[in-house]
Amino acid sequence: MKFCSDCSAPVRHGVPDGDDRLRHICDACGVIHYQNPKVIAGCIPVFEGQVLLCRRAIEPRQGLWTLPAGFMELGETMAEAATREAFEEAQVEVELEALYTLFSLPHISQVYAFYRARMPEARFGAGTESLEVRLFEEKEIPWDHLAFETVRRTLQLFFSDQKSGEVKIHIEDILPRQSV
Repeated sequence: MKFCSDCSAPVRHGVPDGDDRLRHICDACGVIHYQNPKVIAGCIPVFEGQVLLCRRAIEPRQGLWTLPAGFMELGETMAEAATREAFEEAQVEVELEALYTLFSLPHISQVYAFYRARMPEARFGAGTESLEVRLFEEKEIPWDHLAFETVRRTLQLFFSDQKSGEVKIHIEDILPRQSV
């Protein structure tokens, strides 16, 4: 950031009084510009034990498989974002259940939240951001062609919990040595 979005004056990088982090500060109007992590919301759509995945039509990681998810928009709840993304990417109506995984990726300033979701019927299709969409049984998951570590980890936990019969929320940090 070079200029203040409130008054257009140049900003400086400094630590405001009473703070402990570098921020963009506008000395002209006094505004401190805080930059916060992006929140990505998604879900694990399930129909009769199968998981719905989307093959990405856009970068990053075009052509690889993912769960439907995307950035939250201003003015929506996390659940609304997850439901919207499922419809946008997979043209699927879902009934969200509980929050399932919550991942912090501090090295890229992102937080991922995936809900468990039920598909009332097997109606879906490729949205504009997807090349194709299909249901997978665990043995069919394209593990070597998943787009993001958050998706891989969510699916690993999901199938592990299915086997154990234990369903809980999983909260983890994904560190820089791992990919998104």
